[in-house]
Amino acid sequence: MKNKEDILKYIFDNDPFGLLIVTPKKSAARTSDERLAASFDEINDFIEKNDREPKPDITNISEYKLYSTLRGLRDNDEKMMALEPQDKYKLLNTVKKEINSIYDIFGDDSLDILGDDSEGIFDFKHTPKDFERAKADFVGKRVKCKDFDKYEAIFKEVQNDLALGKRKLVDFKEPNLREGNYYVHNGILFLLESITFEQEDHYKKDGTRVRKDGRTRCIFENGTESNILLRSVEKNLYNNGKVVTQNMNKVIEEFSEAFSGITKEDEKAGYIYVLKSLSKKEEISSIENLYKIGYSSTSIQERVKNAENEPTYLMAAVKEESSWLCYNMNPQKFESLIHRFFGHTCLEIDVFDNKGIRHTPREWFIAPLKAIEQAIILLTSGEIINYIYDKENKVIVKK
Repeated sequence: MKNKEDILKYIFDNDPFGLLIVTPKKSAARTSDERLAASFDEINDFIEKNDREPKPDITNISEYKLYSTLRGLRDNDEKMMALEPQDKYKLLNTVKKEINSIYDIFGDDSLDILGDDSEGIFDFKHTPKDFERAKADFVGKRVKCKDFDKYEAIFKEVQNDLALGKRKLVDFKEPNLREGNYYVHNGILFLLESITFEQEDHYKKDGTRVRKDGRTRCIFENGTESNILLRSVEKNLYNNGKVVTQNMNKVIEEFSEAFSGITKEDEKAGYIYVLKSLSKKEEISSIENLYKIGYSSTSIQERVKNAENEPTYLMAAVKEESSWLCYNMNPQKFESLIHRFFGHTCLEIDVFDNKGIRHTPREWFIAPLKAIEQAIILLTSGEIINYIYDKENKVIVKK
């Protein structure tokens, strides 16, 4: 009688269809190294497609994820070194200088800590810069917002507006820094709820301008708040922040209501005006259809009486072309909407004040007076959302 081994050998040797041949199953799970390489390949693919690094755009979840991944990799030396062969766009700082002698050590003193010792032991040359401290304060000084229930629904509405395209994220500029505006910093939405000014603009004897500053109340969508200085908010937004635009439909509805049925009991809010520059400088006087669209809470004559000494008026006298007295509304929002409508015609010019300090006025636009007046009428009626300004033909046309 055959033993068990002989029987099994006979069975396996007589398998003409290969039914008993078993192929080892490969593991479907990727290793951590494979996952790391794959995530970096996604970043490389994004750059090949868009010709730029991913940005912290909260309206684009996939791009924001790539941005967060890249930021995390840059904080991990071990992962950066592992990915060096794939780093074809030089996204990771993996260049290491070869050290073979003491001279190489001194030559690689990138922080200059081995330099001239004449400074003295108590001269802290390498302490954090103002911006770094401001950035730390912006996060570190947040506390729980006790009345967050008043703001939570508004934050959800703003996020919904962004998702639906009713609001947009635009680059931050100083004039955008206002009470009631929403901003995004490092992917976190926040409201600049209030500003309490403690210091007014003034100039030092050396001509250095000390700008207006004070404490803010910033409410963050994660239920915290901060009282960081206004200038620190500005620095952080310039570095990595966006402005959330107004909901255009809602603002226009407010203006339409405000301009209807004006009576003697209605409250004056200020003036919207259109001015023409009387500058004799060739680079300004040669520009046809150059007008300033602005807002003033006082009379226009009072507002422009010192125009020759103010960069916002191009350091020259001006002539009033048109003006509108506003009731029951926020003229600053009205002004902002008009600026946005003609934004692509904004004058790009640097102006130097009497101290030699450079300024870039943002309220001068190149468009015919007739088109500006027409836009203001369309804005007050609420129909401006159906029109655009045709820069080439210098007319307002329907979308």
